[in-house]
Amino acid sequence: MRYGEREKRILLVEDDGDLGALMRDGLERDGLHVDWCLDGTGAAKRLAGEGGTPGGYDLAVLDLMLPGTDGLELLRLIRQAGSLPVLMVSCRGEETDKIVGLRMGADDYLAKPFGLGEFSARVNAMLRRYLDFGARQGETPWLEQQGIRLNTETYEVYVGDREAGLTGKEFEILKVFLRQPGRVFSKAQLFRAVWQQDYLYDENTVMVHIRRLRAKIEPEPSRPQYIQTVWGIGYKLGSCGEGGRT
Repeated sequence: MRYGEREKRILLVEDDGDLGALMRDGLERDGLHVDWCLDGTGAAKRLAGEGGTPGGYDLAVLDLMLPGTDGLELLRLIRQAGSLPVLMVSCRGEETDKIVGLRMGADDYLAKPFGLGEFSARVNAMLRRYLDFGARQGETPWLEQQGIRLNTETYEVYVGDREAGLTGKEFEILKVFLRQPGRVFSKAQLFRAVWQQDYLYDENTVMVHIRRLRAKIEPEPSRPQYIQTVWGIGYKLGSCGEGGRT
């Protein structure tokens, strides 16, 4: 079994019966447990059955066009609940659709038609990134700077004594800053580090996630103390109390 002893659970939401069966079978051959739903309404019920949060799953694969609750609405519900990694798939391969999905919090996007080998590779890469990538042997999984503590294994984030519930991308952005405090990152550098793909020259994707991250960790998001803007360059983790504008 991959990725440790516990069998990893995948929520697959795909209304095409033939394709869904192929996707499910491929993931199960990789040793993953797959719960397959044919519509978004059924998927929403499965998530609610996990105590009202997606915590029981390790990754969700969502078709964009679904009967009942569509993929974007389901993605919104997942993001409200937590940081479950999400791979969106759709026959709508236009760049604007991809950008919309990423802006709403999807971690990756795969346009139909796609090869099942690529699909399997994407899912397994995301699981490695979010579940296996943690502290090196002998090192603590906790990163701490300026009163912010982040656990690379359990995905816990604390600002002082308060726990901050971050999405997957917000978590990865904050991790970049905590690992190299004081370094200034351009939007292109953040995009490549977090999205693991070529920069789309769409600054709004990074800016939207920075704004959402600030809303969750900053005492006053309009005057950020932690994620500082360096005008004309990008962002850095500032010294607490340094202050700054968006």
